[in-house]
Amino acid sequence: MGDLRRRFRSSLGSAVLVAGVSLLAAWPAAAQMTMRLPDMRGVWNPTVGSGAAYQDDNKSGKNTMEISVVGKEDVDGKTGYWIEMVMTVDKGQTVISKSLMVIDGKTATFARMIVQPPGQGPMEMPAMMMGRNQAPPNVDARDQAVNAGSEDVTTPAGTFSCDHYKAKDGSWDAWLSSKVTPWGLVKSTNGDTTMTVVRLITDAQDRITGTPTKFDPSQIMRQGMGGGPPPSR
Repeated sequence: MGDLRRRFRSSLGSAVLVAGVSLLAAWPAAAQMTMRLPDMRGVWNPTVGSGAAYQDDNKSGKNTMEISVVGKEDVDGKTGYWIEMVMTVDKGQTVISKSLMVIDGKTATFARMIVQPPGQGPMEMPAMMMGRNQAPPNVDARDQAVNAGSEDVTTPAGTFSCDHYKAKDGSWDAWLSSKVTPWGLVKSTNGDTTMTVVRLITDAQDRITGTPTKFDPSQIMRQGMGGGPPPSR
């Protein structure tokens, strides 16, 4: 389980959801629910039904994830978009997480999050586990960067004409194109980590199945003491 936790930390950036260490120790499947939205340095430009698949290369290995917009709804008079992330974990199992992200100007907040671990029904996470005390995702990375000019970038998804942005503090580079949604990110580098688009998604459907139940940490603690995993729904 330690290897799984290290893999999540090394491959993913800005936190959407942070589960407590005690929960991870109590129930291994809880580790799969520490999914985090990647640090998507780009310009938010969502299209429902569209997204992209990325390969994340770092010193710990390679990981592939899909990020797409599968719906939208009103949240207190503002438009919220459901961002769904699909990631393959140990033994080829798929973990699905979707978050309702609300944009107000250049500020992003998360109103809801639903997670579906392998072989389980979907669970809605409580506010205290949604990382609200952490930095929100980057809505427009250009505010922290300088434009280094236009470049063509070739990836497994094709060749894109990109604007190359360099962080003002020198910590990262990002190549952006309007042909990629929802953040426009074609490629980014940050230290020993490189994220590259490998496939465009044009027919994204919500892959969460079933009616979400409320996540019960006390139940997971009891299961970690010998009760076994929750039943499939």
